Amino acid sequence: MNHIQSSAQSSKPLASLSLDLDNEWAYLKTHGDPAWESFPSYLDVVVPRILEVLACHQLKITVFVVGQDAALEYNQKALAQIASTGHEIGNHSLRHEPWLHLFSEQDLEQELAEAERYIETATGQKPTGFRGPGYSQSSTLLRVLVRRGYVYDASSLPSFIGPIARAYYFATGQFDAEQRERLNRLFGSWKDGFRPLKPYYWRFDNVSLLEMPVTTFPVFRVPIHLSYVMYLAGFSTLLAQTYFHSALWICRLLKVEPSILLHPLDFLGGEDVPRLKFFPSMRMTGEHKISMVNKCLGSFVRLFDVRSVGEHAAIVATRKNLLEVEPGS
Repeated sequence: MNHIQSSAQSSKPLASLSLDLDNEWAYLKTHGDPAWESFPSYLDVVVPRILEVLACHQLKITVFVVGQDAALEYNQKALAQIASTGHEIGNHSLRHEPWLHLFSEQDLEQELAEAERYIETATGQKPTGFRGPGYSQSSTLLRVLVRRGYVYDASSLPSFIGPIARAYYFATGQFDAEQRERLNRLFGSWKDGFRPLKPYYWRFDNVSLLEMPVTTFPVFRVPIHLSYVMYLAGFSTLLAQTYFHSALWICRLLKVEPSILLHPLDFLGGEDVPRLKFFPSMRMTGEHKISMVNKCLGSFVRLFDVRSVGEHAAIVATRKNLLEVEPGS
């Protein structure tokens, strides 16, 4: 039985789960810390934790991999393990630079091609789904994705909170004027809060590309991905759990099929990665975070039929009358 048929027989509404496999060096780079240049990695620590939690909930998800990590031999065992346990592999760019909107078409072609080559070598999968780092997106990027045969993009975060998150990074990082200019659209703009929550097609040049947005809280458009839940847990675990559970119920009520996002730091505490203690959630221990993730995923699978983004996209693509949006609108 294929995944489309089995979804039709499920009594629960459809949803999807993904993980952006951002590495330690990528966070240091975005933060302006030159220590990133040696490409420090925690994949050998965090990947087994992630896979154990997913197996506990019998979940197969999409993991968006950074090409630079796949290029380094010391990361390849962990990446191969993700693919061998049945998870979909997506492309999260080559160098995890959240300013892809500034890239030329030629640079984007090279960025994607190199990332694809390294990722396929390390995992055995050629990605057909893409998510831009920092939710970076442009009409040029969408055109390149179509030309390279991608089935879906998952870079849209329909939230008003982007400028606030960007301001936090600027306040806590070490950036010169040029770096600030490149990061001026990190996490998007307030206008992104008006983008659709449900999947839709980008339509341009007589072609289209399916967009699978990262779901935010319906109506309020604030994030509900697990990193934001961890931030709330720093104030109150009960508050964080209630917030996430309420968001899921409102999604069910409004017939939004949520696409929820994880990050490695949802499984790591400050004791695991001391250099990343500038993140508010890194005041929590890894054990506490994993407990939170398990509770949230438990709620998620009780309420929804949770798939990889690729499976979710394949089912959505069979539906008629999906909204069509022109890039830049």
